Amino acid sequence: MWRQLFCLVAFAAILYAPSTGLADLMGSAESFAVLGGSTVTNTGATTITGNLGVSPGLAVTGFPPGTVAGGTIHAGDTVAASAQTDAARAYNGLKNMAFTGDLTGQDLGGLTLTSGVYHFNTSAQLTGTLTLNAQGNNNAYWVFQIGSTLTTASSSVVQLINLGSNDGKDDGLFWQVGSSATLGTTTAFEGNILALTSIGLNTGATISNGRALAQTGAVTLDTNVISIVCPNGGPGYSGALTYDGAGNVVPVPLPGALLLFVSGMGSAVAFGRRFFSVS
Repeated sequence: MWRQLFCLVAFAAILYAPSTGLADLMGSAESFAVLGGSTVTNTGATTITGNLGVSPGLAVTGFPPGTVAGGTIHAGDTVAASAQTDAARAYNGLKNMAFTGDLTGQDLGGLTLTSGVYHFNTSAQLTGTLTLNAQGNNNAYWVFQIGSTLTTASSSVVQLINLGSNDGKDDGLFWQVGSSATLGTTTAFEGNILALTSIGLNTGATISNGRALAQTGAVTLDTNVISIVCPNGGPGYSGALTYDGAGNVVPVPLPGALLLFVSGMGSAVAFGRRFFSVS
């Protein structure tokens, strides 16, 4: 009997082993900073760090004058198609997560939010500064489930504070948008926008740590900066979440929780050995 318990502990260690969450959640979309469904259009000196693609559409215009660094343009090829499939899977998984807070009708500006899943029945607006407090957690995550549109006013800001010892490298920040997202002029945005329809960045808006991924419509750019590489070396705030065995999006298990579980199972193994040896 104790041998079976020992095997259970080993199996649990494998099952709950922490992962980065990046490859599991984003799949092949992880390498894309911009991905459109119909077209990607650009005006001005936009800089993209990461891949840029479109699928099932074929048109990418405005590069140059826009530039793509550390990546490649994929216009209607199999790489872009695969990325769209994986982005759609992540979109649906994020949409179906149980939410921890309902912000319907509230402006995100002026709020300070800790790790969690936040829901809007319809549209979401950001006017001013949204502060995301990681509380020192190395796997902090924020998911915003937005029923229709996401709109930011000019010069709005998303900022993360109190990052963990890894400086936020494994944190996750996701914006699941039911229709279209529009970032106002000179907005300083963070995180991964996964929009069902389209994404537009007005003049000077930036996504310094994240992605703009639109499934069916266009991504429209105008003198913007979008990068999948965080200054801290992280992968564009795409961590902290992964898929479980049933395909649901769940938080990456914390090492402490795993150790507690294994410790408990180890005690059970020791008890079993003593019990059966006495018997």
